[in-house]
Amino acid sequence: MSALTSQEILDLACRTLRVEAEALNQMAERMDEQFVAAVDRILACKGKLIVTGMGKSGLVGRKIAATLASTGTPSFFLHPGEAFHGDLGMISSEDVVLALSYSGETDEVLKIVPFIHTNGNVLISMTGNTESTLAKNSDIHLDVGVKEEACILHLAPTTSTTAQIAMGDALAVALMKAREFTSMDFARLHPGGSLGRRLLMTVGNVMRSHDLPVVSPDCGATEMIHKVSRGGLGLIIIVDEDQIVGIVTDGDIRRAMESRQAEFFNIKAMDIATRSPKTINSNAKLIEAEKMMTRYKVNTLIVTDSEGALQGVIQIYDIKL
Repeated sequence: MSALTSQEILDLACRTLRVEAEALNQMAERMDEQFVAAVDRILACKGKLIVTGMGKSGLVGRKIAATLASTGTPSFFLHPGEAFHGDLGMISSEDVVLALSYSGETDEVLKIVPFIHTNGNVLISMTGNTESTLAKNSDIHLDVGVKEEACILHLAPTTSTTAQIAMGDALAVALMKAREFTSMDFARLHPGGSLGRRLLMTVGNVMRSHDLPVVSPDCGATEMIHKVSRGGLGLIIIVDEDQIVGIVTDGDIRRAMESRQAEFFNIKAMDIATRSPKTINSNAKLIEAEKMMTRYKVNTLIVTDSEGALQGVIQIYDIKL
């Protein structure tokens, strides 16, 4: 059981966030042409960006490599220890290397620096010490130095790793902008994500096209109720000579029952239909269907082909899966 009071716990948490936020503000004020040079060299790279680092810096490096790779900059993480024992062959002469070491004196990283130089690679380093061995032996140096760790012992990497992550994010964002990386590019690299699904898949990929609840214009009330119940879509589609002329929702039927009362069973489908319902082509992207539903405040669209013939139905639930 903690001897700290709730307020003391909250105070520590707030202090941690403030210390790290202040470090990021100070780092932003120090940004200079070295950052611009790093972006330019990575953009000009004909190979990949190889990220390396040991310990906590290595963990940060993996995150940076993953972020860059998913935002248009071919990149992967290389463990410096494994590299020194044979994996240096993964680095081609056209690659750029980004080495992380807060102290700038990490032995495993320094051991592969001679190979990087003789292999003709551009070496970008990210350290907290501009006078360190790694910083002095790099083509470009990114300063991520912080005044203090948020750790109460001032020992565990906290503020320093946050600074490294933030610098990596800054690189990723600048490179995205320089490459004119779009949401469509992002979706292409994230096909399994929600955005990727909406941007890449078409209405035809997810629409319901079988056993559609189709009725004629003179369909009676009893048949409408049966069709809506069996259709499972909450509506029926009125088709006349292969042309969609209207839809009736379960809400329309309920309202008609309340307003028509005894006369309800004398009505026909077209009496309560929404004429000229909103339609979308089966080749449209899901993102287009979502925008249409939002614009017209509906949760269902009728899917048609280029000739306007009924092909299916898509609902908001199909898009949000």
